[in-house]
Amino acid sequence: MRRLSYAFAVAAVVAAAVPALAAGSPASGPRLDPNHKITNSTSTNWPGYAATGGPFTSVSASWTQPSVSCAAGETSYSSFWVGLDGYSSNTVEQTGTDADCSSGTPRYYAWYEMYPKYPVNLSNPVQPGDAISASVTVASGGRFTLTISDATQHWSSTTTQKLNHASLSSAEVIAEAPSSRGGVLPLANFGNVNFSGASANGVALSTFNPDGITMQSGSTVKAQPTGISGSGSFSVAWKHS
Repeated sequence: MRRLSYAFAVAAVVAAAVPALAAGSPASGPRLDPNHKITNSTSTNWPGYAATGGPFTSVSASWTQPSVSCAAGETSYSSFWVGLDGYSSNTVEQTGTDADCSSGTPRYYAWYEMYPKYPVNLSNPVQPGDAISASVTVASGGRFTLTISDATQHWSSTTTQKLNHASLSSAEVIAEAPSSRGGVLPLANFGNVNFSGASANGVALSTFNPDGITMQSGSTVKAQPTGISGSGSFSVAWKHS
């Protein structure tokens, strides 16, 4: 669903949850883009952390599903995910959850995306406060295994997708404002999202001295991460839509 695009937002997931991962169908609305990079450490669509260099063959993290605050009639989006690639490449292999506002109504759902394909939304239930874990791994032949679990709702979904010639040059744990053809979409007010256990290639993400990315538009900071701990824990705070 989301690539790190420092200049343009990652494509957003469609506001309504669709079929389950095993029987999921592609969404046709917003998507999660690669990084729209302004400079190192700033982006128009990604806040969070990205390890670069690679090759990276796995990434994982856990987070508590945020609660979104929606004004009357508001439509906005926020996505939380782990993924490989997209920091400086044109593909992203990712899975995560959303906390969106659809005409003023909160919507929560899970998804996976093999960008540039559209995301596939899952029908599995997601609610604020749920304990989410996700991972993306790649094996020989370009076979990616994307797994997302909700320990609170007692479900786990795994899909295997194929992508030839992925660069495997970055591993990310990101909050994102998805994008449409018109650019980055409004970032829903998710308050704070707390990530823990962020790792890549089986070791803590902090081992790689990852780039801490602030999302901003012009001089306006939209979302900002805290420092990352040695065990791979950090938070991202919403600042502005």
